Amino acid sequence: MKRRAFIRKSVAGLAGAGLLGGLYAWQLEPFWLEFVKVKMPIRNLPPALVGKTLLQISDIHIGTRFDHRFIIDSFQKAQEFNPDFVVYTGDYVSTDKDEVQYGFLQEVLGSCVRGKLGTVGILGNHDYGRNWARPEVANTVAAMLAAQGVTMLRNEQVELHGLRFIGFDDYWGLNFAPGRVMSEYDATKPAIVLCHNPDVCDLDVWNGYQGWILAGHTHGGQCKPPFLPPPLLPVKNRRYSAGQIELADNRTLYINRALGHLWQVRFNVRPEITIFELAAG
Repeated sequence: MKRRAFIRKSVAGLAGAGLLGGLYAWQLEPFWLEFVKVKMPIRNLPPALVGKTLLQISDIHIGTRFDHRFIIDSFQKAQEFNPDFVVYTGDYVSTDKDEVQYGFLQEVLGSCVRGKLGTVGILGNHDYGRNWARPEVANTVAAMLAAQGVTMLRNEQVELHGLRFIGFDDYWGLNFAPGRVMSEYDATKPAIVLCHNPDVCDLDVWNGYQGWILAGHTHGGQCKPPFLPPPLLPVKNRRYSAGQIELADNRTLYINRALGHLWQVRFNVRPEITIFELAAG
């Protein structure tokens, strides 16, 4: 093959590959849901809860940037697992300027996944509206979830069937006060912490807590080159990307890659719903 013809065909091939890759990242992977199964050993777990399932959903980001019917379809698939507990770890909406799509959110929440033994949730930064500065948005979103049977924890805890759920309000929001609830932490009781932003793991707020911390916020970066870390993460600690991370003081962080998206693009970071199996530990 002559050199000029070779270059022309190579350029055409690269352009075609780029087009296919762009279509994949835009139209395929953002809707290629993965159910990730994880063992969750918990200290002092009641024997009756061993083997029970806990399903984590995070960052559904209902707005105008992608078709919210994907979230409804994902919820319907998740319901087939018939989970015992369900936790939602924040960012239920995205804001477009000052508009919050409450109508879309109401439609989605009509299909929300609930646990047989309990359903709890916390807020994320986007739930505080533009610049994370509108408490009325946070209050409305929290009320809409509560109306669907989700126990919203805002620096609070609740005990369900012998298992405590400790929920922090969002780190970047207007109501971040983990000391309110961690001052009441009892190390003899089995507990799970829900904390939207994993950077909180590095703050001095834990009062000796040992156990699991379930977070979201990062979306795993949404786009990740193979064998390299994602270039964009909304956290200070670049270690906090996605998946299970062992921390100091016998804490285990799990960062869900998000079910929704801020923008409809994903590469090598599929949307995730996590299914934990509770175990004695």
